[in-house]
Amino acid sequence: MSGLGRDETNWHPYRVCNEPTRQQKGFNSKPLITKHSTPNPRIRPIRPQPQTVGIAQPFASAHLHKNGRKFTRLGRLAEAPKPTINPISAATAAGIADRGASVVTIAAMNGDAWSLGNVEPRISEESSDKSKVWKLTEISEPSQCRSLRLPENSRVTKISRLIFTNSGNAILALASNAIHLLWKWQRSDLNSNGKATATVPPQLWRPSSGILMKNDVAGTNHEDAVPCFALSKNDSYVISASGGKISLFNLLTFTTMVTFMPPPPAATFLAFHPHDNNIMAIGMDNSTIVIYNVRVNEVIAKLRGHSKRITGLAFSHVLNVLVSSGADSQLCVWNTDGWEMQEARFLQVSAWRTPTAQSDMAVQFHQDQMHFLVVDETQLAIYETTKLECLKQWVPRESSAPITHATFSCDSQLVYASLLDATVCVFSAVNLRLCCRINPSAYLPASVSSNVHPLVIAAHPSEPNGFALGLSDGGVLVFEPLESENKWGVPPPVENGSASSVAATPSVGAPGPEQAQRR
Repeated sequence: MSGLGRDETNWHPYRVCNEPTRQQKGFNSKPLITKHSTPNPRIRPIRPQPQTVGIAQPFASAHLHKNGRKFTRLGRLAEAPKPTINPISAATAAGIADRGASVVTIAAMNGDAWSLGNVEPRISEESSDKSKVWKLTEISEPSQCRSLRLPENSRVTKISRLIFTNSGNAILALASNAIHLLWKWQRSDLNSNGKATATVPPQLWRPSSGILMKNDVAGTNHEDAVPCFALSKNDSYVISASGGKISLFNLLTFTTMVTFMPPPPAATFLAFHPHDNNIMAIGMDNSTIVIYNVRVNEVIAKLRGHSKRITGLAFSHVLNVLVSSGADSQLCVWNTDGWEMQEARFLQVSAWRTPTAQSDMAVQFHQDQMHFLVVDETQLAIYETTKLECLKQWVPRESSAPITHATFSCDSQLVYASLLDATVCVFSAVNLRLCCRINPSAYLPASVSSNVHPLVIAAHPSEPNGFALGLSDGGVLVFEPLESENKWGVPPPVENGSASSVAATPSVGAPGPEQAQRR
């Protein structure tokens, strides 16, 4: 009965007030004609008229038993006028009735008295309609979605970073061997807008010079290196590192513009300032964050607050803050005006699942720039920025595979997450409830090793239902729902009238999906 504005804790659908109103008391306590009065021939006795009442009348407030027959203080119930009960009035009166009042008896249509405690409340047709029960969308066959594996480079063995260009017509990947790969879609009859899609294959692009876009790896250990890159707003420049010097590339020609900051310390995360592409935030493996001006080759500030390497950086151009995450499971908020720390908090981690040493906690701002997504192998969470308050959290079951990566859709209405067992989960960002589960059998052939799984996931910049996966075998796949569906399942209903805004409080630690077995 939610949504009716009543106190549901003690509310009963047929509770009525058993205390007569003052007006009713006055009518019944002073009859017009008494037993000993002399009738006036000019005055006709007033016959009681049937009343529409919203509460029980006083004639039914008590019983007197005589020879097994039931009476009220005012006479036979059979002789009493038949009340017509207005259910709306009764419900209204019930909402304001004394919560301690007992359920009273009323006169039945045949004159008998019966207790309302024996009446079963009516169940609305809407709540009893079993056909409207929500069901999780499960995709297990290739025919149930559209997926496309992009042309591959034989020298690439693992995709470490993945991003769509801001224009949406290309995908850029960084492999574990420091090589960058760029796929471009062209306009055609089958792809009129030239955007990245799973229906038309792109071209693995290289400039006419044949040059490779590769990071500096001199003196680095590939096992210890943390690949990272960032793309400028105009899609013209890429700043990237794979354990060695940081390189600035021209994405149109693949040429190296400049290299800087040789290790140690080595860069572990890179982010462009939202208002100035010349300013970079660079997370280091020694736990510091360097604010660097590339154009003038100058360090603006060094931020210290973490105790282990930096794993994620995200700017909010609305709040003018930088949010950082570290391998120490700590979140920090920095003011971009004076580069001072505003808030810091450790991630809430489940007692039975702790992140490993290789776990990379990532952060990404919601479209509203007020909230951000936290991704860790143990959980997904949405935080409010200014107070670093966790508003929603999803934790996989103890027996489930860890999370490898996750991202908002371009409109921030969905969250795409990949798991170590190659399952891909699509969540509603409103409450972090699972909408759709894509099992590995839907996109990985049976001949592929069971160890192959997504390492990174990227969202299409203009198609909310489009995303791409970077795999541990060097493959990149683009996904879209079937054209007939045009979405990844149906979001589960919001329970108990929960608000649909980002700020709604979730049930923390909600159980995760049952994971499909690899074939």
